[in-house]
Amino acid sequence: MVNSLVNMSDGVSFATLADLERQGLSAALCTIVRARGSVPRHAGSKLLVYADGRLAGTIGGGELEARVVQAAREALGDGQTRLVHYQLAEPAAGDPGVCGGEVEVFVEPLRPAPVLLVIGAGHVGRALVHLGRWLGFRVALSDDRAEFCTPEAAPGADQYLPMPMADLARTFPFHAETYIAMPTRGVPLDVEGLPHLLNVPHAYLGVIGSRRRWATAVKELEARGVPREQLARVHAPMGLEINAETPEEIAVSVLAEIIAVRRGGAGQPMRWPVEAEAASPPQT
Repeated sequence: MVNSLVNMSDGVSFATLADLERQGLSAALCTIVRARGSVPRHAGSKLLVYADGRLAGTIGGGELEARVVQAAREALGDGQTRLVHYQLAEPAAGDPGVCGGEVEVFVEPLRPAPVLLVIGAGHVGRALVHLGRWLGFRVALSDDRAEFCTPEAAPGADQYLPMPMADLARTFPFHAETYIAMPTRGVPLDVEGLPHLLNVPHAYLGVIGSRRRWATAVKELEARGVPREQLARVHAPMGLEINAETPEEIAVSVLAEIIAVRRGGAGQPMRWPVEAEAASPPQT
């Protein structure tokens, strides 16, 4: 009875999708939403295409499935859903089959829930936890000082990880939707811990501090053999320039930059000058 309830389609179940989310993996779910005439599989049949190329389920195999897999890879690349339509009649004309029917397949990219990993449980770290949770991130807080990394000291996180960054890099389930913010307490900690995080999967890695502090850290990291091209990908000093002073204002600055990275924003003011509007009214 349990299996009959969870099976969505051959090889793709609710348990499969739950496991996908639990592991923080990306995949594209391809569902036949319309089938007419003679076709390999009926409407509702599903194929799950993992980012690493693995497949679960089937929508019929052959050239049809190969084309849908390609559409799934494109969807994983741009994050956009798509509806693809195929005639199955004339291979000589480019059709992916000869059954005589037609199918429409809805391709939906499934990405992990966004995670905000805050490393450093000081004033700014606590403000980042609060704001990140309010913005809908799953928030994890880490600090090598166990007494600072607790629900009592920094309420609101979904997970507390009292450990050095080296241990964090080995144990935390980083994925493509992990946003790492490091409001750490000094250059020595950055220099010691940052090399362990440069190669883990992530969408954003930012370090707090002044330009002078980051320049000092870069010099020491390069002396340890860390390539400059890796350091160039770090957002440091992290955040957008809003002249923030308080921990809460700094958290707004950092999360604004993270949202811009996540949504593809430019981080520029949206104000439209009256003079420009009179000359050429905006389209949106």
